[in-house]
Amino acid sequence: MAEVLGIVFPIFAAAALGFGLVRFAVFSPADMRVMGRYVLHIALPALLCGAIARRDMAEVLNPGYLWVFALGGLATIAVTYALVWAQGVGPARRGVAAMGASCPNSGYVGFPVMLLVFPDLAGVILALNFVVENFLLIPLCLLLMDLSRPRAGRSILRVMGGVFWGLLKRPMVMGLLAGFAISLSGLALPAPVLRTLDMLAASSSALALVVIGGSLAGLSVQGDKWLGSQIALAKLVLHPALVAGALVVAPMLGLPVPDGALATAVVLSAAMPMFGIYPILAQEYGHQGLASLALLLATVGAAISLSFLLAWLV
Repeated sequence: MAEVLGIVFPIFAAAALGFGLVRFAVFSPADMRVMGRYVLHIALPALLCGAIARRDMAEVLNPGYLWVFALGGLATIAVTYALVWAQGVGPARRGVAAMGASCPNSGYVGFPVMLLVFPDLAGVILALNFVVENFLLIPLCLLLMDLSRPRAGRSILRVMGGVFWGLLKRPMVMGLLAGFAISLSGLALPAPVLRTLDMLAASSSALALVVIGGSLAGLSVQGDKWLGSQIALAKLVLHPALVAGALVVAPMLGLPVPDGALATAVVLSAAMPMFGIYPILAQEYGHQGLASLALLLATVGAAISLSFLLAWLV
């Protein structure tokens, strides 16, 4: 238990620090947004690029990990969507619920956790998660939400094209793709460049957690409390459970699975609360209150759920 506390306490202590800094007006919510932009646009892209560029592509693109994380995420989307549909929830909110349940915060929360549990693999785990999240789970959820709107003659292919183009312009995806390009080229980056990337990457972990905590201080808790609680529960319990189930089912389908540390990491990754821009994406569809409430519940609840999961897995 002391080992688990040693992992969980720094994570949530840093987030609590961020919450207190905003709550007591040391920093404003606008300051948190600036810090968040630095993490999102500079630190995490540098981390991804450096982690991938110095490794062989076969080491980074672990097919077993990708299959399990993808299957678990898709199953979570399907089950969550079906459950809220059965309750009579409208199409836009069904998409919002599916996104909240299946898209973890791999960058701001997951990476700091992995850095403490699997320090040598944390960058690779982040890259693997981002491949599945940015090229499969997030586009699918955005598509589900977008289909709730009148399409006005737009084809599904055109909608999907717009979603993917928006994702490709994200700095973290650019960092990911740059790392892949360097790895595939076989070129070795000069040592000063790698040290610069490592220096910027080192600033991401603590600052990301402070930003998460500070952002929670400014969230509205007005929303559908029953549905918000269901989304948070699905994120913290259903998603990791279905990813763990995928570890069992994938070999029956003839698919590879990760082993050792990566098998533990893929379940842990799914147990993270949903990503920080979740309310911003939901705002476009008029459901930012629901998303903010679910994010707050999941982030607070993760202090308990992650403690139990770490005690069981690590």
